[in-house]
Parts: sequence; C-alpha cells; structure tokens
Amino acid sequence: MSNCDVSEKLFTIRYKCDDKSHLVIKETDTCLKCATKDCNFFCPSDVYEWEKKLKITTVAYENCIECGTCRIACPSDNIDWVYPKGGHGITYKFG
Repeated sequence: MSNCDVSEKLFTIRYKCDDKSHLVIKETDTCLKCATKDCNFFCPSDVYEWEKKLKITTVAYENCIECGTCRIACPSDNIDWVYPKGGHGITYKFG
C-alpha cells in the first residue's frame, strides 16, 4: 500500500458523513489574497482545493481524517474546524 494515492488510503477508514461540513472557510477573500494557497498542500487527505475558475477554496469535508492540521497550519487562521456532531465523522479500521 506504500505506492497508492490518497483515495486508496482513505478507503481504509470509515466515514459517517454529515450533511453539513464541520470545516468552514471563514473568509473567502482571505484565500483569494493568499498567493501560496497553503491548505492545498498541508492537508494529508486532500480536503482543500483551489478552484481557479470560481476563485474559491473548495472543501471536501467527507475526506477529512480529523487530524487537525488545517486548524493550526493555515497562516491566516481562516479555517473554522470542529469535530463532526452526532456520531458522524471518522472511524479507523486499523486502530
């Protein structure tokens, strides 16, 4: 499993998806002004992606592994991160 992509690794976990994201971009203009788009690179499960046409950061919260990296790595503190509510979220198959 060492040479597989992120989507194959995400298959090893179970995620009970809520209908509402637990990850929110606070101010979309902040992402627009950020030249480096850091969140596109620090998230280990590719939750964040810059959409050039829309000029926004999209959030694929259903891929979130709840590691909290985005909570501390965003240089603008522009991501509102909370644990999913009501039994939703991640369950690791291998511990």
